[in-house]
Parts: sequence; C-alpha cells; structure tokens
Amino acid sequence: MALPRCRADEKSPPAKNDSLAGEIGITSSSLALHMRPRVKNSKLTLLELPRILRNELDMRVIDLNTATLASEEPAYLDKVRAASEKAGCILTNLKLNQRGLDIGRPDVDVRRNALATYKKSIDTAARLGMKWARPVPGTEKSDRAILINSLRELADYAAERNIQLLVENIGWMKSDPEAVPKLVKDVNRNLAVSPDTGNWTDNKVRYKALAAAFPLAVTCDFKAFRLGPNGEHDAYDLKRCFDIGWNAGFTGPWCLEHGNARRNLLFKELALLRDKLREWMKAARQKKPN
Repeated sequence: MALPRCRADEKSPPAKNDSLAGEIGITSSSLALHMRPRVKNSKLTLLELPRILRNELDMRVIDLNTATLASEEPAYLDKVRAASEKAGCILTNLKLNQRGLDIGRPDVDVRRNALATYKKSIDTAARLGMKWARPVPGTEKSDRAILINSLRELADYAAERNIQLLVENIGWMKSDPEAVPKLVKDVNRNLAVSPDTGNWTDNKVRYKALAAAFPLAVTCDFKAFRLGPNGEHDAYDLKRCFDIGWNAGFTGPWCLEHGNARRNLLFKELALLRDKLREWMKAARQKKPN
C-alpha cells in the first residue's frame, strides 16, 4: 500500500501501518555472512531469500540494505520484487548503506554526490515497491543546517515517489536520547523513525532513547547480539525494549537483526527471537487495562 504524498510545507506524522501490525521479519544484513554478493561462492542470493524466509522461518517482512543488492539495475530489481511477491513476502524498507557519503558536509561536491547517490537508491526502493528508505543522517563532521536542508530535499524527492524517509540511530546519534526526535522535528516533513534497539552507546542511553523514538516509529530493527542456548541476551533487556515500543503504540513490523557465522544456529536463534516476540505480543494483547 503506497503512502500518501507529502507536500514540502506540511508536517508528516508517522503513517501507522495497520497491515503490518504484529508482523515480524528480518533485515537482510542478518544473512550477510551467508549470502551473495558479500559471500562470492554462496548459493544463497536475494532471489531465494523470500522463499526461505516463508518456508523455514515463517516470516514475510524483509528489510533490505543496499549492500545485499547485487545490482540496482531495473531488470534485477524487478526479479527481486517478483520473487518476494511470489513467496508472499513484503519488501518494506531500503537502508542506504553506501560508504563515504555525507549529506551534511559544507563541501558542495561531497554533498551533491551523496544526495545523487541516495536519490538513485530512493528510486530503487520505489521500483521494489517499498514503503520506506533510510539514508545515513550525516556524520560528526556534518553541518546541522546543511544536514536539515539535505534531509528535506531527500524527503521531498521520496514523497514524490510515495516513499517515506526514515531516520535510524546511527553514528553521532547513538549517545543522545533526544537526537532522533529532534531531527524529525527539525526536518518537519515526510520523515519517520526506525529505531534500532542495539545502536546505543550504553543502557543508560538505550531505554530513555527508545522511549523518545518509538512514538515516531513505523518500523523497528529489533537487534540482538550474542544469544545463550535458550535465547538469553546479556547485552541488554530485549523484553524491556519490546515493552517500551508496545507501550508507545508501536506494534510492528519488528525486523530481526542478528547474525551468526553458522547458518543452522542463525536460523535457530532467529526462530527463538521470533517466538519471543510473538509470545510477548500475545500476552500484551490479552493484558487487561487497569
């Protein structure tokens, strides 16, 4: 379902996606250690991922990043979209993870190159039938005013293609609990949030920052690091992260981001995380209000 277009002069609160409520999916980066083009001799490609996701993991939402695309040529993108639709999957978000780009740099050539690269990938997201695209929100060297103007330019460009721009807590945003909502407020158009549960400097920042970000969220990277045999996660409290999102009104999609060099263990751990989220959502729905 396409998002409504947003004029350059209007505010754009997050477009809640009732059709994706309760959905659990994956970020394609979770399989980066097992999939081409990163792993040259792998038989697993993005064209096989939707079928595997449905048949082996019982999920259908796929959050992509540019590094897992073999190409941005239209013919290849059409094949990826067709494979997803055939498997009954949904391609929701494209993370623009090209290296060395900074849309907030005063250097005109650097900024123009970054904007042009991101616009091409927004076109890619539109070709894939996606809802969202997430650029990297500048670097520590970015100029704030220039960054805001560049994000507005990308937000307008995306809106013309029925894509909503997303901001994720990356880089300089990791240590500031207010960085994400403040950036959304300052850009003030066609920009929503994709919080990453893992991308914070420490737990002191994490839970406060998630509470500030989740009210503006339309999707979430539900990231987990090393897991114990029964899904134990010592790095931070996954259930607390879920509760913060749910209590803020966010109900999905929860896109699992978790890696393991051993594919059999990776799939077991992704299934553990999936089942935990399903259990938590079921309990949250059944919980009677006070």
